[in-house]
Amino acid sequence: MIAHIHRTHRSGWLRASVLGANDGVLSISSLLLGVAAAHMNPEGILVAGFAGLVAGALSMGAGEFVSVSSQADTERADLDIERRALLQDYDAEHAELRDIYIQRGLDPELASKVAQQLMEHDAIGAHARDDIGITEALTARPMQAAISSSLSFVLGGAVPMLAAVLAPAVSFIPTIAVVSLIFLGALGAFAAYAGGAPIMRGAARVLALGLLAMGVTGVVGAFFGGGA
Repeated sequence: MIAHIHRTHRSGWLRASVLGANDGVLSISSLLLGVAAAHMNPEGILVAGFAGLVAGALSMGAGEFVSVSSQADTERADLDIERRALLQDYDAEHAELRDIYIQRGLDPELASKVAQQLMEHDAIGAHARDDIGITEALTARPMQAAISSSLSFVLGGAVPMLAAVLAPAVSFIPTIAVVSLIFLGALGAFAAYAGGAPIMRGAARVLALGLLAMGVTGVVGAFFGGGA
């Protein structure tokens, strides 16, 4: 027997964790580079980075919680509609499920039997899965998303912060940029591997966007710092 490894069940926490870590590295490294390019003193740079780390973690957690909570509200509203429909017109709901299975390739008689048996076992579960598209693996989990996103932002943002603390004064900007890009590439490769996607493509995509973000922020910092 050939074992199959499926990854869809990881999508919720994986998306939030990768998004948080990626945003942590990218936001804090870009912030540090932008402030450094504006010729701020080292202490001010670190204070700005730490403030960005705290604000970013809280913002990511709150944003994920609100966003995923909205998804969860929508799912609950759709399930309430299905519950009312099952109480008001059970036969119509059976016919609806039967037609879905016919469209998927079952003959009408078998589709009717499958729909009937599934509804006798768990009517709302059958309609949630096959009519609405809500599954246990993909259902919204606001708190899980918020915690994963916040913690991963802190872990990601700690990388450029550590690089800033340890970087020699003469190579402050290059050290932060190189360390952050290496970590971004590794993060992109890991996310691609965990999701079953091509590793090189995942790493290259994150690196390209990281270079763009850091470059633009550095230019902006240098422009306003030079003007000051």
